Amino acid sequence: MKSPASAARWRLATCHGCGLLSRAGTGHAARCPRCGTPLHTRKPDSIARTWAFIVAAAILYIPANLLPIMETSSLFGAQDDTIMSGVVYLWVSGSWHLALVVFIASILVPMAKLFALIVLVLSVQLHARWQPVQRTRLYRLVELVGRWSMLDVYVVTLLVALVQLEGLATIRPGTGALAFGAVVVLTMFAAMSFDPRLIWDSMEKDDA
Repeated sequence: MKSPASAARWRLATCHGCGLLSRAGTGHAARCPRCGTPLHTRKPDSIARTWAFIVAAAILYIPANLLPIMETSSLFGAQDDTIMSGVVYLWVSGSWHLALVVFIASILVPMAKLFALIVLVLSVQLHARWQPVQRTRLYRLVELVGRWSMLDVYVVTLLVALVQLEGLATIRPGTGALAFGAVVVLTMFAAMSFDPRLIWDSMEKDDA
């Protein structure tokens, strides 16, 4: 049984500027008749752009976890803390629930997002036909998690530290914080660059 004809087969595209459904045409100069925005049936260079963001995020993920995320200076001296050392400190001090949240949000979630994006991109490049619905849902989940980036966890952690130290210390973000922020942004860009409609293109080609 053949799948229903898709909008791409009929060269129909929705304008990203005004939302008008128009015929994209066969050339690269097709533009929306209403606002003049270039029309594309699929995101241009989706796979290449997604891979670029994934590789950059994977490279920065290492210093994000190894370099200090927070630099603390007080009357008792200076101390640098990485993400993992912060998790250990919270756990030992009895705040195991906060330690668990920081560990999941700061270490597991970015790693899971990168792994999920790699699986999605490879499945498209290999023209995989397995579980297209589940792969689409996986992409939506990655996209949703990206919108609710966990940088606010660090804000809460810093505020807790400030309250506990009662203003006797100076806390500055370390180099690891910049790397972690870059990882969050790059994974968001990777999810935005990936076109989930490519998952279904392989199904349509095989049914054609």
